[in-house]
Amino acid sequence: MMRLDKYLAEMGIGTRQEVKKKIRQGNISVNGTVVKAADTKIDENQDEIMANGQPVSYVSYEYYMLNKPAGVISATEDRKDTTVLDLIKDKKRKDLFPVGRLDKDTEGLLLITNDGDLAHRLLAPKKHVDKVYYAKIRGKVTEEDVKQFEKGLNIGTEDKPEMTRPASLEILTSADESQIRLTIHEGKFHQVKRMFLAVGKEVTYLKRERMGTLCLDENLKPGEYRPLTKEEMEHVRK
Repeated sequence: MMRLDKYLAEMGIGTRQEVKKKIRQGNISVNGTVVKAADTKIDENQDEIMANGQPVSYVSYEYYMLNKPAGVISATEDRKDTTVLDLIKDKKRKDLFPVGRLDKDTEGLLLITNDGDLAHRLLAPKKHVDKVYYAKIRGKVTEEDVKQFEKGLNIGTEDKPEMTRPASLEILTSADESQIRLTIHEGKFHQVKRMFLAVGKEVTYLKRERMGTLCLDENLKPGEYRPLTKEEMEHVRK
């Protein structure tokens, strides 16, 4: 059982205070009866809740795959910039958050959810979850770079070294602007960019393609999203 005002607030009808006002004004009904007590206990799985004549269905968890565009920040809110949550227009929950971060200028796969346990399993360093990136690199990427990435790189300084775990670097094209695919198993700050800086090169474009078993839907354009499928949910929870 759940308090009516908590239920409505969680489903995005308004803040707790705004919801209480709506209840007092008689805009909320439970199973066809107008209710004016905010602390009314309801069964979120059985009772029929209406707000201003519109049904409000309860959802415990939401899971969205977003193709994050450049220029959008991986945050829940920001006064200046558009956040990834601003892009999820039909969300029901107000407690959604991005699982991990992508830099402002980085595109690609981002999972948006309110499932903290799942987020922990995907992000915990001990889980060694693969993160696969496609990138364009200013400079010719060589087999020597591949070997250095396999050994691990110092992306810190001589005084304060910060070693990366071994990573798998695949050269797609090697030229003045190379194209690569990189698999890492951690998520240090600006890690991919810092790894290439450590070998004297610069990332000019970066896109995450996969995180664990979750692969970016090729049909999603930058800024577009969709709920995870049942099959994706089964794989990502394992």
